Order: sequence, then structure tokens, then C-alpha cells
Amino acid sequence: MEIGDPAGNRWEEVDALVDTGATYTSIPASLLQRLGILPNDRLTFIQADGNRFERDVGEAKARVNGKSVTTIVIFAEEEAPPLLGAYTLEGLLLVPDPVNRRLVPVPGYLVSYWPAPSD
Repeated sequence: MEIGDPAGNRWEEVDALVDTGATYTSIPASLLQRLGILPNDRLTFIQADGNRFERDVGEAKARVNGKSVTTIVIFAEEEAPPLLGAYTLEGLLLVPDPVNRRLVPVPGYLVSYWPAPSD
């Protein structure tokens, strides 16, 4: 995947693990800062072992297979592996195919639409 500044002018390639259990995409803080991405909030997260912690978050662009979306990113520690989280995956309309180790596109869902589309 690639992470870009909010305007989508500068990008860096990132080898990220897909983590559907993670709410947001997590990227080492130094990479985000290098792209000029600034924290705009500090949120509480819970790890699988139950530990709570706070991290800065900000907005960035994420790009996978040429498709990009604005997303929320966590400013992670330098030693933490980059993680592609559920919020970004849903924004890109991608789901993991664990058997073939790839991301596949899916249609978006809309509960109702009024008036009904004619096509």
C-alpha cells in the first residue's frame, strides 16, 4: 500500500499487514511526519490483551492497487509494524482473500435508496 499526505501530492510505499480487527490504519509516526501529516486528535484504543492506551491520529490518503481514499491513521511507535485497518479497507471497498493472500474489490452496501435507481 501507499500512504500520502492529505492532498495526495506526496506518497510513500508501506509494506503493511492487513488487520481487520484494527479499527484504523497504523503507521510509524516518523513516516507520517515526513509526509507532513499532523495529528488532529488523541484517541483511546484497546489491544487484544485488554490493555488500553492513547495514540495521536490524523488524516492521510491511502492507496492500494491505484485506488485511493482519505482515511484516519494512528501515529504508531517506530518499532510497530504498519497495519492496514478496517476503516481504510472499507473506504477502499476491499476485503482480504486469505487463501490467495490478496485484497479483492467488493461492491458497497446501501440499506435503502429513495427514489429507487432506474438501472
